[in-house]
Amino acid sequence: MRAGCRRPGPRPLGSIARVPYFICPHCRRRSVDHDRREGLTARAVGCPHCGFGFLFELLDDYYPAPGTGFVVCDKDCRVIATGQGVFELTGFREQDLLGQDVMEVFGMNGDDQNPAHVAVEWGVRQLDKRASLRTRSGVTKPVRVDFFPAYDEDGGLLVALTPA
Repeated sequence: MRAGCRRPGPRPLGSIARVPYFICPHCRRRSVDHDRREGLTARAVGCPHCGFGFLFELLDDYYPAPGTGFVVCDKDCRVIATGQGVFELTGFREQDLLGQDVMEVFGMNGDDQNPAHVAVEWGVRQLDKRASLRTRSGVTKPVRVDFFPAYDEDGGLLVALTPA
């Protein structure tokens, strides 16, 4: 062995870079993108599978259950987009939901304080929250809800609605 060369060994845990996981709110497919950009442009990453305009970054890989519907909200918890599964679960079309508070439009109530506001305000995930959801026809359904805050300068929220 030459002087100054070291044999490769295990890397300390602090030196491993976190891989950014993304999920498409529309088609629910997961992906990884190391630079968070679309090639050499400054444009944010879009979905390579369905063409949806943006992906949502997660701290770790998230596998939605079958029947899960995604709702994307702005920093004020108002709906800005919906994905597959929302209409099937709630009966609401995207145009019926746009601009409305996510907790109010679905009549969601749970046993905690408003988890959507907690997720946005504190920047922390709120996972596996039990709630009741009111469908467009007025039927109440039990659901499990996951709230993921956006970690970019725009803020926002990804809400995953799963039938209980």
